[in-house]
Amino acid sequence: MISLALLPNPTITTKCSFSAIFNFGASNADTGGYSALLGQVPPPNGETYFHTPSGRASDGRLIIDFIAESFGLPYLSAFLDSVGSNFSHGANFATIKSSIRPSNTTVAQGGNSPISLDVQFVQFSYFHKRSQILKKLGGVFEKLLSKGNYFSQALYTFDIGQNDLTAGYKLNMTTEQVKAYVPDVLDQFSDIIKCENGLQVTCRKYMVKVEEYFGPFNEVAQYFNLRLKEALAQLRKDLPEARITYVDIYAVKYTLITQAKKYGFEKPFIACCGHGGKYNYNQKYYCGFKKTIGGEEIVISNSCKDPSIRVNWDETHFTEAANEWVFNQIASGSFTDPPISLDMACQRMDN
Repeated sequence: MISLALLPNPTITTKCSFSAIFNFGASNADTGGYSALLGQVPPPNGETYFHTPSGRASDGRLIIDFIAESFGLPYLSAFLDSVGSNFSHGANFATIKSSIRPSNTTVAQGGNSPISLDVQFVQFSYFHKRSQILKKLGGVFEKLLSKGNYFSQALYTFDIGQNDLTAGYKLNMTTEQVKAYVPDVLDQFSDIIKCENGLQVTCRKYMVKVEEYFGPFNEVAQYFNLRLKEALAQLRKDLPEARITYVDIYAVKYTLITQAKKYGFEKPFIACCGHGGKYNYNQKYYCGFKKTIGGEEIVISNSCKDPSIRVNWDETHFTEAANEWVFNQIASGSFTDPPISLDMACQRMDN
């Protein structure tokens, strides 16, 4: 997690207050973008909290949902979802399978989402300008769109990068080959954060960045995070007025998975929602997969009896219970560098 903020002479005793959240990322932070773009994430996704599919790849809330709750803000509507969305306190630009670098293959070909991070920032730039034009019209737009000053008073969150790593393995690259392109991925990320891609947006105000690099090989995940911290050190120099706090999500999730029993969880490697195999996972039978048998549609991949004691939802994503546990570690500052709680992250004065 990274936090960047511009505040007038804040005191260390003053907790952060945000008027809105603008989120960018991939599946771990998608609240409906992919569903609006390529089809609804099917049940039993959403069964625990929303009691219906909610566009999230989980049985319930994600880390970004708990972040919103902690600041007294509503859950983020997906920018791509035009049905029933409310953008009065922010918007979510994340989509399942998104990456930092644009994908050169389609989702149908096994590639990443076409909504890469640069596209998400183009969408944000459009939203920023267009929302203020429409808001002046009054009526329903007045209630459903963010106020102009909210953009400079918002929390900007990022949860993206894991798909950039797995993309290489899908192309049968070696670990060393994947590590070799990591600097380019981080360069593109840094350029976007610094608004060097021609995007004239208020991206230097408030920002919290949640990075998820829990790829198929721990070595690559750890290497990525090492280089990420180096990139952040440079960003601190490039953005001297910003507040930057790093949270090692890899370490948080590694701790939970390896010590699951200690924290009240079980079977951390086995998917709660899936079908077949040692880990209750088959790529063909994704969570909620249906098959027609004897003229009747049957759900082949259903959820386990009690997701609240499971870590792994569908082999790729976490259950709501696990997401909440991870959020609590983030919020406490237990895995931050420097150590600081989420509600005080905007107060950093010594980046």
